[in-house]
Amino acid sequence: MALMITDECINCDVCEPECPNGAISQGDEIYVIDSNLCTECVGHFDEPQCRLVCPVDCIPNDPEHAESSEQLMTKYKRLSGLVG
Repeated sequence: MALMITDECINCDVCEPECPNGAISQGDEIYVIDSNLCTECVGHFDEPQCRLVCPVDCIPNDPEHAESSEQLMTKYKRLSGLVG
């Protein structure tokens, strides 16, 4: 399941550089996560790095983008160029 950033975001700028897939960017008002790029850090780390550094705990799972661990690994491989 991809992650999302809620409106509790305080724009502290700590999550964006932690994302190994470049899925986090500054939106109109708060940071946003591109669900096409978010793998919850599967393939890179044991847990989502953005969640580890977020001081306000505003990065839950995105219920509109449910994905299994296997789907996240497939996405990671595709994004990393490991599969075509």
